[in-house]
Formats: sequence, C-alpha cells, structure tokens
Amino acid sequence: MKNKFAWIMSPQKDWEEKKDLITTSLESGIDNVLDLKDIDNIRKVGNINVVSTDDSSDIYLVGVNGEGDSTLELDENLEISKDLSDAKKAKSEGKIVCAFIKITNKKHEQLAVALGKIVDYVILVGTDWTVIPLENIIADLQKEDVNIIAAVKNIDEAQVAIETLEIGTDGIIFEPKNPNQIKEIAEFIESRTTEEYDLKEATITNIKSLSSGDRVCIDTTSIMEPGEGMLIGSYSKALFFVHSESLESEYVASRPFRVNAGPVQAYIMVPGNKTRYLSEIKTGDEVLIVNSEGKTRKALVGRSKIEKRPLILIEAEYEDQKFRNLLQNAETIRLVNQNNEAISVSSLKKGDKIKVFIEENARHFGISIEENIIEQ
Repeated sequence: MKNKFAWIMSPQKDWEEKKDLITTSLESGIDNVLDLKDIDNIRKVGNINVVSTDDSSDIYLVGVNGEGDSTLELDENLEISKDLSDAKKAKSEGKIVCAFIKITNKKHEQLAVALGKIVDYVILVGTDWTVIPLENIIADLQKEDVNIIAAVKNIDEAQVAIETLEIGTDGIIFEPKNPNQIKEIAEFIESRTTEEYDLKEATITNIKSLSSGDRVCIDTTSIMEPGEGMLIGSYSKALFFVHSESLESEYVASRPFRVNAGPVQAYIMVPGNKTRYLSEIKTGDEVLIVNSEGKTRKALVGRSKIEKRPLILIEAEYEDQKFRNLLQNAETIRLVNQNNEAISVSSLKKGDKIKVFIEENARHFGISIEENIIEQ
C-alpha cells in the first residue's frame, strides 16, 4: 500500500510572515512546499523539496503562471494543450514534474487524466470541493505511475480526499492558516498511513540451543513502550513478534530504543508491507514498530550492530504449518505470548503460545507475490 502524504502551499505573504509556517511543516514531517517566490529562503530552513515553476526547483510545476494562477487554456484537441506540451518537455529533460489543474468542467477532468499519464504528480483544485470528480480521475489513473493530490482547505476535506473510493488520493495539499492546523493535518495523514497486521497465536513445538552466528541489533531513533517490538523471522511467510528491550532486567538496564532482532539472514517487516534482510538495515532506514494488537508505526534506524552471539532455534506451529526462527540465546530476548506478555526465550517451553504474523503469499525481493515458495 502507498503511504499517504501532505504538502503545503505557501501563503501569499512576505517571507517573514510565512517562515514559521514552513518551519512548523518541516517539524511536523511535511517536507514538500509549493512556492513560486522564495526557493532560496525555503532551502535555508532545512532539507525541503520545493515545488515551483523555476528550473532549479526539486519538482517542476506546470499549469500555473508566475502569479500562481491557472494557465489552463483548453483546445478541442487536448493534445495541443500548453500544459501537456510543457509536461512532456520537462519530462524529456529528466525533471520530476507536477501538474496543477483547476477542475471546473469535464474537459479539465479529461486533461487531468491525460496529464496523469505523463507527470509524476497531479494536483487537483476544485472551485467547489463537493463536485470535484475525484472518483472518475482516481479510477482512470489507478494503474498509472502517478501520485494524485487533492487541494483541501481543512481536515474534513482532507478526510474526504484520502478516503474517496476507498483507495483515495495519494496525498493532499493545503495552504496553512496557522501552526496548529499544520500539526492537526500532519497527525491525520500519519494516522492514515498506519499499517496493521493480523497476529496469530502459534504453538511452540521445539527449542534448541545452537552455536554462534552473526546477530543484528537494531537501535531506532524512537522510544518503544512495553508491548512494542518488530516482526522478524527466518521465513518471510512467518514473522515472529520480537519484543523490544523496553523492559527492565536484573542483568542489564532497559534499552527502549532497541530490538535485538536476529541473525543476518532473517527478514524484518518494513513500511509498505515489504520485508528486508536484517543484514541490509542501516542508519537512516525506516522500519516498522508493531504492538500486540498488530498496529504499527514507522521508526528511523539510528544504528545497526552486527556481533557474533550464541543462537537459539525456535520451532512453532500454526494450523498444521510449521515454522522455524533463529534468535540470540539471551535472557533479554523476548517474544510475546497470547496474553500479550513478553516472555524471554530462556523461559520458553513446548506448548507455549506466541504471536506471529503469517503471510499467505510468498515474497520476491521483499514484495508479497502469489507464488509457491517452500521455506524450511
């Protein structure tokens, strides 16, 4: 599934008046700004993508003039639309291109679909939000490699756009009125990108101490609460819920930012319902933190440590399917049982139930596919 996102459209104000709004946007995780005048000033605020008609912009904008007004001048033949010509030219020059379209009639809707087959982003602006033909445009472009963005005025309109036809637009753009509105919409968008996994209860059938292997320890830039961890496994179709080191131990202090994940060949669930090998995870990557209900949130990796440690083999069974997983053999490594309690691998015994995520499909390069792959 695609992650939803938000952009802001700079207010038509002097730089000093809008600087705080842009700063708040960046601090709230919104790092794309549509602005036609202050590119250099915006870049001084932080690492922000500027969407503009200027050739130096990060995302090149077609469909507006230098004053921010729509340039739409439709011909009977859409192929000779100025916007289509500009978009094709910009794409041929290797630019990332965004089209800005004000929807007032059926021709504009047709132009949006035509542009959506060329550009990377399409911003749809409606004079009357309730009659924007979002459903038609989403349906016509759902198989195209384009991000559809709806211009909205408030959080209610944002919700309509994100949820239209269940698929919804990929993102929204709004002109912020104040910092609180920015934070509110940013939090809403983040809540709509949360992935959930249906955790099952598997029964432990065997536990065996093994020799040493290269183990990966993931330190994130987020604090994990008791009851949170990551989905990790030796089989891509059976990921064990490995608890974080957020609990105190008589041997070591808690490390609430850490998950002692497993050996280098194991899989870890990352955003977008994808898996990666633990050996690939490095500083700056995104991983998923999961809780006992299967709800997730994204976290940045601050550090990944690989060290040789003794391992333990854990075998479990769910509905006649048997799975194996390898973890470090240490008291601080915990799984989660059917009562949502963290239980150390040193205390596990046959018959215990633990939470796992079972993937119905196989995976190819980390992506779920319908193919029969045997993992053993």
